[in-house]
Amino acid sequence: MSALFNFQSLLSVVLLLICTCTYLRSLFPSIIDRNKTGFAGTFYKCARIGERKSPYVSFCCLIMAVNLLFWS
Repeated sequence: MSALFNFQSLLSVVLLLICTCTYLRSLFPSIIDRNKTGFAGTFYKCARIGERKSPYVSFCCLIMAVNLLFWS
């Protein structure tokens, strides 16, 4: 089954995308920052969400980890 049809998988993919973009922006800021529009701008926006909403993103990651470990 695709991640588009399973809501839990879709949330996992979105959280991983946000966390990965934020981490890559901390290592290589010039690569992420130069593309702020278009399809590549999605990665910039995910990195900004990860930076600004980091307590909420980390809480969601913990909830998702507990959910995957104990209820899947």
